[in-house]
Amino acid sequence: MQADAVVLDIDGVVVDVADSYRRAIVESIERVHGDTIEKDAIQSFKDAGGFNNDWELTYAAALFVLARREGMELDVETFTDRIAAHRAESDDAESADGLDAAEAVVDDALGEAARESARAEWDPERLREVFQQLYLGADLYADIEGADPDLDAPGFIHDEPILLESATLDALGDRSLGIVTGRPADEADIAQRRAGLDVPEDRRFTMDDWEEGKPHPHALVTLAERFDARSVVFVGDTLDDVRTARNAADEDPGREYFGVGVLTGGLTGEEGRRKYEEAGADAVIDSVNDLPDLLE
Repeated sequence: MQADAVVLDIDGVVVDVADSYRRAIVESIERVHGDTIEKDAIQSFKDAGGFNNDWELTYAAALFVLARREGMELDVETFTDRIAAHRAESDDAESADGLDAAEAVVDDALGEAARESARAEWDPERLREVFQQLYLGADLYADIEGADPDLDAPGFIHDEPILLESATLDALGDRSLGIVTGRPADEADIAQRRAGLDVPEDRRFTMDDWEEGKPHPHALVTLAERFDARSVVFVGDTLDDVRTARNAADEDPGREYFGVGVLTGGLTGEEGRRKYEEAGADAVIDSVNDLPDLLE
């Protein structure tokens, strides 16, 4: 595989977020609504697509919990399968929002009274506040959010092992390097610094830089244009990352785009490899540190 440019996702590629973002999803729902989903269920939402934003995944999972409380009989797998189906039926599946689809599934599954009861309890604003406090910790929350914390939380962000080795960066040599991530810019900066990355703003896209989110190809195609690259490898840890590369290839046929999945995120083992391949991955590697050998 030959590539002039390498673009990395952050979560599950550069840093391990199993005990940070994913833990924050589960615990935020528990704290706000008194019940939650299993951590393993998060991957079902990710696989459904349209959840580039972990806050929105939290809201959708919380709505699932509340709908179940009101009598919805769908389990997580069926619920997220229906989210995927709603997105596939959208006029613009690349931009179809997972949260909108989750709301539509609940609307279809519950009667009017139960639906209104679930929505009356649903509190996305509080979920976001709790999520950010758990993830960032009290001090960073005050600095980044500009608000006084009401939880005494040390911050799960400090529990993110670095996956990207310095030797891997060295081995990538003179290739252009970019980032496409669903993180807010401030949180992307923190991860970059901890991982020894120094990707400038014009070579990255964060949550704050574009509206569509993955798997829409805008960010990846724009970076390819800025790099003046003939071929681009995008490395991610979700099916939407692979779909982003596929959509970029359709959008920009004058260049080659390769989607590479890593097994260090929520997709692991042979099952993860199978899902990547079914989504059209050009390669699946154990970790980002196997990328230089793949490119050579």
